[in-house]
Amino acid sequence: MTERIDGHTLLIGLMAYPIRHSMSPTMHNNAFAKLGLNYAYLAFEVTNDTLPSAIESIRTLDMRGSNISMPNKQKVIPLLDKLDPAAEMVGAVNTIVNDDGVLTGYTTDGIGFMKSLDDEGINIRGHKMTLAGAGGAGTAIAVQAALDGVSEMSIFNIHDASWKQAEKNVALINEKTDCKATLHDLEDRDDFKKEIQSSFIYADSTGVGMKPLENETLVDDPTWFRKDLVVFDTVYAPRETKLMKVAKSAGVEHVFNGLGMMLEQGAAAFKLWTGEDMPVDYIRQILFDDDKK
Repeated sequence: MTERIDGHTLLIGLMAYPIRHSMSPTMHNNAFAKLGLNYAYLAFEVTNDTLPSAIESIRTLDMRGSNISMPNKQKVIPLLDKLDPAAEMVGAVNTIVNDDGVLTGYTTDGIGFMKSLDDEGINIRGHKMTLAGAGGAGTAIAVQAALDGVSEMSIFNIHDASWKQAEKNVALINEKTDCKATLHDLEDRDDFKKEIQSSFIYADSTGVGMKPLENETLVDDPTWFRKDLVVFDTVYAPRETKLMKVAKSAGVEHVFNGLGMMLEQGAAAFKLWTGEDMPVDYIRQILFDDDKK
């Protein structure tokens, strides 16, 4: 990497907390090197409190842009100049592009979720999905899945600050798409079990399973899962979450972490920053080989 960095190198960041576990720097820096592009990608631990000054640094340092992850995907919106229509619809941003000081927010999480399933030969269009979480990633997943043809969606959330966002998600999906969406209380365990068992796919878009909650899961009973259910956890560090272990113990055949989603959402962001297609097959080999170590 030192051979590529010079006085003309453009910086791209990743602003989130916690974030030292992220594979995004490995992904993007290897892609830049492969294509001979003069960019460098670094991770910065940024909380809601430090987010305003961090976003201003994108302008100050003339960075090309940044990825945004938890807990900043919604908090960042008032700090930007413009939103892409999809980000405006979703109400969350995971990618910022800096064009001469004008910061535009985009969302690529939903695209990454759907594309990662397609990569695995899993087609959830026309089927029912149960989704836990209505934060930045959960909102993007819900909206994109509905737009792409998921027929029915049960969204579960706790009664915290994101409950209102969950209500907005359901209303938006029912108004703008052909998908039938309903909102459910995550604390109603009987309802949660019933909806999962009547679904084609269960996806967890919460931070449960990621540090410091790596020993926790929203579903700890293997009997909730059928063998032909698809189970998807957006967490990818650790590579095998507690949810994934429970699903595998139930004999579920299609169990995924968020690594493929991270790759595909990253590829979409890469295109926004550079105008080039990420060498996805090359990067997949690097990420998944690392996954096996």
